[in-house]
Amino acid sequence: METGLKGKVIIVTGGASNIGKGIVLAFAKEGSKVAIVDIDEAQSQKVAGKARQLGAEGTLVVRTDVTSIDEVENMVKVVLKEFGTIDVLVNNVGWPSDKPLMEETKEILDKEIALNLRSTINCTRAVLPHMIQVCKGSVVNIGSDAGRTGDPSRVIYSACKGGVIALTKAIARDVGRHGITVNCVCPNTIMPGDFGEDVGEGSVFHPKKGQYGINMRSLPQSMEVLQAALASHAIARLGTPSEVAPAVVFLASEAASYITGQTLSINGGDAMI
Repeated sequence: METGLKGKVIIVTGGASNIGKGIVLAFAKEGSKVAIVDIDEAQSQKVAGKARQLGAEGTLVVRTDVTSIDEVENMVKVVLKEFGTIDVLVNNVGWPSDKPLMEETKEILDKEIALNLRSTINCTRAVLPHMIQVCKGSVVNIGSDAGRTGDPSRVIYSACKGGVIALTKAIARDVGRHGITVNCVCPNTIMPGDFGEDVGEGSVFHPKKGQYGINMRSLPQSMEVLQAALASHAIARLGTPSEVAPAVVFLASEAASYITGQTLSINGGDAMI
């Protein structure tokens, strides 16, 4: 399949770890120019080095807090100055709280909403003026099956990801006349392949600082988590970043030029919607 992505400029938010890293490396293999947007600059530089090894035509690391509209707008200026254009935006940043709804503090609530919904709004608003001007572009949002089915253990996260799905449809209808496509990919539980290499300090899977990292390395809890996650999967294993990334690449490619406003689940047959 010819993707037409060689030399194209791709922004991936949260590109330093797990799913984001997998997406960056997948575009690198297409010969794209990739801007890695993350708060973890050290991990981003590691991913950029790997991307160059895999064939990226260019890489750029822009340390950015995507919950800040000012930082996002500056990031877009930096990318345009370096690469001259923006062809694809992948809104990958996300963060689920592990607290039940009634135990979440105001700070946690605000963080979840900012990282899971407002960040997508901020980044999309920042790139659309350029895409509209050049009459082309693609936005791929990373949602979650929690936003399609509702997860009682992640209520606010579910609400935000449901918002991302609705946002995808609304913006797709708004900007389609400008030759811009907007789609959404909804993973389920996706595990890093290598905890030492695939996650940075900001990742929920970081072995020491992440909220799931220690549990994932503790055998009793690990077995309970895996059994619960796999109970309803038609494919009885968890997914990997390399299994999410090809769908993102496809939706950003010329092969998907007539696909917009759509939501695709990548979940091993868990929720079949």
